Amino acid sequence: MHTWNWRTWQGKDYLTCDLIEHSHGFFTAQFAPAPPETLTAALVSGAEVLRVKQVHGAAVLSATEISQATRQRVSVGAEAAAMPPGVERPQADGGISDGFNQSLWVCSADCTPALIADSQTGQVAAVHAGWRGTAQKILPVAIAKLQAQGSELHNLKVLLGPAVAGEVYQVGKDVAAQVGRTVVAADDYPSDALLIAHLQSIERPPVLSDDSPDHARLDVRRINQMQLEQLGLSPEQIAIAPHCTFQEPETFFSYRRTRRKQVQWSGIVSR
Repeated sequence: MHTWNWRTWQGKDYLTCDLIEHSHGFFTAQFAPAPPETLTAALVSGAEVLRVKQVHGAAVLSATEISQATRQRVSVGAEAAAMPPGVERPQADGGISDGFNQSLWVCSADCTPALIADSQTGQVAAVHAGWRGTAQKILPVAIAKLQAQGSELHNLKVLLGPAVAGEVYQVGKDVAAQVGRTVVAADDYPSDALLIAHLQSIERPPVLSDDSPDHARLDVRRINQMQLEQLGLSPEQIAIAPHCTFQEPETFFSYRRTRRKQVQWSGIVSR
C-alpha cells in the first residue's frame, strides 16, 4: 500500500503520495485563490509553470506546445470591455514535460486530477480527467505521448487525486455506459443495461446502483485505474487518494456540492 501524506506550506496543507519521488502536490481549497505561479514555490524553486485552458476534452500537449501557445492578450477600445487584458492559454486537458524543472498543473473541483511520473527519464504529466475526458481515454492518451518521448510502461507511476467518490456521484445511465464502454469489449454488451449490469457485478465495481431508475453511481477514478491496468500498468503503479471532494467540504471545493466555479490545483515537477 502507498502512503498519502499531508505536507504544510505557509501554514496550509497539501497532499502528496510516496509512490512518486518527483516534487508534487494536490492543493486544497485553503490555498484559493493562489494560482500555480504562486503554488509552484511550495514544490520547488525556479520551475517553469505550464498550464492549459481546460475544456473537458482529451487533448494533451507538450510543455513546448503549451509555452508557444501561451501569450499575453492585449485588448483595446470596445474589445477591452469584453476581453480584458490577460493570458490566453491553449485548450487542452493535460500537459507533459519535455525538459528539466518544468511544473505541469491542472485544476479540478470534482473531476480527477492525475499526476504521472517516469522514475527513469524524470518526465512528468498532469491530466484533468472528468467523465468526458475519461470517456475519451485521456490518461491513455497522456501515457502514449510519454512513451513517444521515451517512457516505458514499467517506469511510470500514476496518482489519481482527490475527486468525487463513486458512492456519491450520481449520473445518468447513458453517461455511466459511455464511460464504462472504455473498459470492456463493446461488442459483448450491445445494450447499456447489459453493460451496466456487468460493471456492477465485477470486483471493485466502477458502477454502483442508484435509487433513481434512470441513474447510476459512477466511480470515475476506478474507470481510469482500469484503463491504466488494461494498458499494462500494474496495480502497484497506481495510487488513488482516499479523499472525496464532495464529502469533505472543509478541505475541498466541489462543484457538485455547491454549483460554484471554485477549483483546487494539482501540480508536479519534472526532474
